[in-house]
Amino acid sequence: MAERDQAPGPVAAAAPAPLPPAGVRMPGANLLAGVVIGVAVVAALSIGREVLIPITLAVLLSFVLSPLMALLRRLWIGRVAAAVLAVVLAVGIMIAASAVIGTQIAAVVARAPQYQTTISAKLEGLQEVIGGALHGRINALIKRIESFGAPSVPAPAVPQLAPGEAPALAPGGQVAVPVFITRASPPSALEIGQRILTPVIRPLATLAIVLVVAVFILLQRDDLRDRLIRVLGAGDLFRATAAMNEAGRRLSRYFLTQLGVNCGFGAVVGAGLFVIGVPSPVLWGAMAAMLRFVPYVGSYLAGVLPVLLAAAVGHGWEKAIWTAVLFVGAEVIIANVVEPMVYSRTTGLSPIAVVVAAIFWTWLWGPIGLILSTPITLCLVVLGRHIESLAFLDVLLGEGPALTPMESFYQRLLAGDPDEAEESKERFLENHSMSEYYDGVMREGLRIASRDAGRSVLTLEQIARIRRAAVELMQPPAAGHVAAAPDGEPPGGDPARVLCVAGRGPFDEVAAEMLAVLLARHGIMAKVVPYEAVSRARIGELDARDMAMAAILSFDLAGSPAPLRLLVRRLRERLDGAPVLLGLWPVGDSLLSDAGAQEALGVAWCVSSFDEARDAAIVAAERAAEERAAAATETATEAVQTA
Repeated sequence: MAERDQAPGPVAAAAPAPLPPAGVRMPGANLLAGVVIGVAVVAALSIGREVLIPITLAVLLSFVLSPLMALLRRLWIGRVAAAVLAVVLAVGIMIAASAVIGTQIAAVVARAPQYQTTISAKLEGLQEVIGGALHGRINALIKRIESFGAPSVPAPAVPQLAPGEAPALAPGGQVAVPVFITRASPPSALEIGQRILTPVIRPLATLAIVLVVAVFILLQRDDLRDRLIRVLGAGDLFRATAAMNEAGRRLSRYFLTQLGVNCGFGAVVGAGLFVIGVPSPVLWGAMAAMLRFVPYVGSYLAGVLPVLLAAAVGHGWEKAIWTAVLFVGAEVIIANVVEPMVYSRTTGLSPIAVVVAAIFWTWLWGPIGLILSTPITLCLVVLGRHIESLAFLDVLLGEGPALTPMESFYQRLLAGDPDEAEESKERFLENHSMSEYYDGVMREGLRIASRDAGRSVLTLEQIARIRRAAVELMQPPAAGHVAAAPDGEPPGGDPARVLCVAGRGPFDEVAAEMLAVLLARHGIMAKVVPYEAVSRARIGELDARDMAMAAILSFDLAGSPAPLRLLVRRLRERLDGAPVLLGLWPVGDSLLSDAGAQEALGVAWCVSSFDEARDAAIVAAERAAEERAAAATETATEAVQTA
């Protein structure tokens, strides 16, 4: 390219700042608005927690009670009666569970002094065995256990002295501290009631609000659904309805399944503790079932107190060890065997999203937020899956891959990580064929790479690296595949049947190699030649004898058809009338549907995938075989007649 003339001057003009590549959007007002809205939402959730937590609990309770209400409705019970009865049954179950747990807690508290003595004795024996660096720590732990529950004695009050007054001295010269014995007046009934009711009245009020709101949600479920659809998707009722239906279905199934699994976990723990001999097994089983709603760590937290109690009731450490084995073993089996079987599908959340959501909602709403983190995040993912403006939630929190297979393939090669691309390929091939991998992943990934190369955003080094990695990702060539030999003849002297011609693009030779590998898997030999081999200057050196077909493959065949027409004409002159195929033409281009344009170009096929190119090659090979057989028969007949 000729250089441009520059105006003379002592100082060269500064080069303009490079513009961002096409298709790349710079962050602007939309991003800033999204950040502001996100901060405002988080602030509102924190400020309004006293109101939002009961409402959220009521909504989730309504999802749990919806199947029960539907069952009551099938029994010809009215809507109002069914909603109230479902809530009353839930309250009854909670009261019964609370009564059982309270009885068990009272029994444990009554035996607490005995447990303190046993644990102290065991720690003293453990101290004799271990000794050394842990000696001081075990002593401190023993003192804490022995002082647990002991009444605190207030220090005697020291009387204040008036200015100039000397303190009274006891015999021996020490300061005498007067002791005043007073009898405290008994607390009034109002004070006793206040002490008892103050810690209880707030949770009871919250529970009452939750139950009342849950009843109204169950009564007006359809109306609330329609209002949410109106707010979230008035312009697309189909997507909004699908989002609401999926959210309700997933949440109901998730809560009921999790409730059943956790209750089963609690029953197994309670039965195991009963067999081991740990006191109050019903209490610890119920606590295990409730704490297992806390993601990941709830089961292990529930086992701390039972392990300590098991150490306090026996003479050795066997019960404590078996209790720890019970909790760990039950959690491992349920998490890895039972849950994958009972959950027909996962919740749709990525593991890291569950952890981050638990941390975020715990920081925002405390322990209640930790329990509600998974269902709330599940609702957000479902909304993001169906509502376009919230799609980022599905990308950030969902378990689905953030990149499509072809985007992931290109990104791995662009990042110089062919090993991870190979692992992705192996996972893809577990459920798909190699042809589908070529067409659905490699072809589309290389098309993106070719587009970026055309926009000059890829360096020569990156292009070479992507090309090498793509070739390595192909399966080893089968016995019938022959690459271009230096002398133009395939190794061994066997005639090649299909000529695979690469286009001008940087990755077109890879496409030609991919087609050759696919054809080899079907017993068709192929010969791969670069674009330079069919140029005007070198076309005379090309040996294309006995070719059944020639396939011109390129990822970017767009442009004027004149160069293509000339290329096809040069090939047809060397092919002795064999058909020509144009491969990987962009889907939707006019040449794919315009038979007249294909005829004007002089090609028999114009395809957009490797599958179509392979099928056309098979047809061409069969025709060529029939023609050879007919020619051989005719030659044999003429020879017989001549003889």
